[in-house]
Amino acid sequence: MNEIRVWAPEVGSLKLVTMDRRIRMKAQTGGWWVCTSEHIQHGLDYKFSIDGKAPLPDPRSGWQPYGVHGYSRYIDHSLFQWKDTEWQPHELGSAIIYELHTGTFSEEGTFQGITAHLDHLQSLGITHIELMPVNSFSGDRGWGYDGVYPFAPMESYGGPDGLKMLVDECHRRGFSMILDVVYNHLGPEGNYLGHYGPYFTEKYSTPWGSAINFDGPGSDEVRRFFIDNAIMWLRDYHFDVLRIDAVHSIFDMSALHFLEELSSAVDQFSRNNGRKKYVIAESDLNDPRIITPRERGGYGIHAQWCDDLHHSIHAFLTGERKGYYQDFGKLEDIAKALKKGYVWDGKYSSCRMRRHGRSSAEIRGDRLVGFIQDHDQVGNRARGERFDHLAGTGMLMCAAALYICSPFIPMVFQGEEWAAGTPFQYFSSHQDPQLGRAVTEGRRREFLSFGWKEKDIPDPQNLDTFQGSKLNWKELSEEDHGRVLEWYRKLIAVRKKFPELHDGSLDGVNVRFSEEKKWFSFQRGRILLAFNFSSKVNQVRPLDDPCFDMLLTSDPACEIRKNELFLPPGSVALLRGMNILPCEINSYFYV
Repeated sequence: MNEIRVWAPEVGSLKLVTMDRRIRMKAQTGGWWVCTSEHIQHGLDYKFSIDGKAPLPDPRSGWQPYGVHGYSRYIDHSLFQWKDTEWQPHELGSAIIYELHTGTFSEEGTFQGITAHLDHLQSLGITHIELMPVNSFSGDRGWGYDGVYPFAPMESYGGPDGLKMLVDECHRRGFSMILDVVYNHLGPEGNYLGHYGPYFTEKYSTPWGSAINFDGPGSDEVRRFFIDNAIMWLRDYHFDVLRIDAVHSIFDMSALHFLEELSSAVDQFSRNNGRKKYVIAESDLNDPRIITPRERGGYGIHAQWCDDLHHSIHAFLTGERKGYYQDFGKLEDIAKALKKGYVWDGKYSSCRMRRHGRSSAEIRGDRLVGFIQDHDQVGNRARGERFDHLAGTGMLMCAAALYICSPFIPMVFQGEEWAAGTPFQYFSSHQDPQLGRAVTEGRRREFLSFGWKEKDIPDPQNLDTFQGSKLNWKELSEEDHGRVLEWYRKLIAVRKKFPELHDGSLDGVNVRFSEEKKWFSFQRGRILLAFNFSSKVNQVRPLDDPCFDMLLTSDPACEIRKNELFLPPGSVALLRGMNILPCEINSYFYV
């Protein structure tokens, strides 16, 4: 017989409530309650009644077909017939990541809709597909970061079987799969965790509400809840990598930090499973302990996002200086990001009004994820403008070369590769009218304070905001978009072809630049990238090797004249030196 278990340490009685019966559950040690019954079969709809009160969904529900307030459905994961038995994931350090949002990536907005565009991702050269959160949230459209059932795939996307079929097909096509998970908060609507136990704490706060209780009374089972969730995605849905959202908002003063416990559990699962699994952290702390191995006192996370690379490129090429961009804006920042990973490594930050970060001397580039666009950096703008909407197509192509040929793990955001004309805006569909109004008004107040006009601020709750964020795949047939797409394909192909470009060592990055003349170059082994960010033709630098030849240019007017390189405005050239070895060049700056 099957069983259903739930942790509820502070209640007096629990009943399992189905459509036609109420079954008393038995109390066990540690605050657990269990129901064992022949009626518990795949597809059974049920809730829990706590102390005789109105029934609530299962906090560990693996299937929520009726929405966040409806019945949970029992799922038997063993019934799905996987076909990826021979699959072995790609090494994370060699990844080319593509981040996408299930609801806006395709017209259908489903897991099945993603499969229709896998040929496109293969031809682009992608190795890893990252899904923004897919666990159940309020309504039928949203980013997913307000999820309230961490174990249950979103029904409107295709539910549990739809997600498994997507992962299975992606593995058949050779893609490793990354899932974005949220362990720092839960959304406001349909969040019943607090009815069952001390999942939240008022000791800390997050921008989204109460923090998760990782270090207070009862926190052992709270930690177990989220670690069990991570293992479920790896075991039952065959994901290869988990990306943990905003770990700087995971508060834990325990001697064994939650992130360390999580990475240890994932590594143990990898050993038992025979397939290497990975964890990526999103962090703005600039703290190398996150990716330092556990045996050396770190948390043992396998990689983390590199915000400083994004901020330094964005601030310089767009000219924006508000918020955290005030700490960036020079070519020197881009140079340091490429050489060190962290720009802010313990020095004073004007934005934070304090010192920020610490030395990244022992970090490798293949432990950092580099990008110029992601869901946050695009979608948290008032109108969801993409990078090229702000800086132009030429600068997009330059920025793409900067990060794709960097020592970091490159990540492309959906539509970036063809300079998509559609924005990616913040959208939601909360069913609670009061909550929906609060989200709309809060968004409006935030951007009015920055000088935006009310009519220019999209309403997150409006269906048009969501529909307008869907990719327009017809753009691929247009010449300008096709030219950018071909550029991305060639950059990724060059990165894969030359070993020095997928070597994660930061020691081999050699940089020259001129702040005054706005040219920039960096060399990795025999491969030289030269950029002209000015508004006129620039002699970028004399070539150390007379045998340099052009590999790739963003503008046909790029040329070599008598061992000197000339670039038109807003362009980049990739060159290969025939006689230079990586160890023969020292790192230096021209300022």
